[in-house]
Amino acid sequence: MNIGDKVRMIRAKEQGVIVRFLSGNRVEIEIEDGFRIPVMQSELVVVSPMEAERFKPSGQAAEAREGFAPQRTATPLGTSAGQILSNVGLYLAYVPQNDRDVALHIVNNTDWDILLTVTEERDSKTRGLQSATLKAKTQLKLNEMYVMERFEQWPMLLFQALYFRPGAGQPPRIPLVKRLKPKAQSFFKSKQNVPVLNQPGHLFQLDDETSNAAMSPQAETIKSALLEPKSEQGTVSVDKPEAVVDLHIEKLMPGNQTGKSPGDLVDVQLRAFEKNLENAIASGMTDITFIHGVGSGKLRQELHRHLSRHPNVRFFEDAQKQKFGYGATKVTLK
Repeated sequence: MNIGDKVRMIRAKEQGVIVRFLSGNRVEIEIEDGFRIPVMQSELVVVSPMEAERFKPSGQAAEAREGFAPQRTATPLGTSAGQILSNVGLYLAYVPQNDRDVALHIVNNTDWDILLTVTEERDSKTRGLQSATLKAKTQLKLNEMYVMERFEQWPMLLFQALYFRPGAGQPPRIPLVKRLKPKAQSFFKSKQNVPVLNQPGHLFQLDDETSNAAMSPQAETIKSALLEPKSEQGTVSVDKPEAVVDLHIEKLMPGNQTGKSPGDLVDVQLRAFEKNLENAIASGMTDITFIHGVGSGKLRQELHRHLSRHPNVRFFEDAQKQKFGYGATKVTLK
């Protein structure tokens, strides 16, 4: 199973699309009306892409064979018509060709057509590698071959993508901008079956379930920084946060907080949380702990809601109670 796969429950009627992997051999699937539910992987089966074609009414099948079909309006995931779309599932796959070389494939396991450009960044210089339109549920082999022995010299890759679906009523999609240069540790742990291609390879997801939503100001700031010309060292300056971040308001706003409503104070804490989380991800940290206190539980709830949907969070849990009590959350990053 991969993100973007359509699945059906074995013991129920619901169908959905995998949007996230959870701990304990569970996945989160999005079903009709936009609801997301956690399900054990053992309770799901992948729906074959050929199923829709094979079970078309005879009239539709004949029209498809003749090369035409009546105009239909595509319905986004979660609408009353019940069409379930795979909105996420864009991957880069390094596929071994032999003991020495790997080929690069872009896999579109979504239901969108994607206009894609791939650029190589090496020693502060850029080189356009390829541009193409990937139809839904297809893959593209890049005109590049990398040598495993030179892993440390592999370049940074920049991916830029636009999303398109024919028909009226489609929600706007935020263009994708993603840089990727795998680390050795994550690369050798990433081998699995590549969707669409159905071959073993080292798989890295380029999109996430938030790519169809409006970007936060923090995401816009980070994306702008990534698109700026690089320094001579070829790096973007990121302030690496402490391993333990205290979100108590007196730490963030020393002095008098007169005139600030409880909502204003929570906003200050959330902005500090988001900034430190994104900086931890950008600087390559493996984990970070946030001290939020107990209080009414609102801040903890907001943090956990954000973390549960973040594509770069592997999992999160209550931090060591003997050290932090019940008021801290430890986040493990991908």
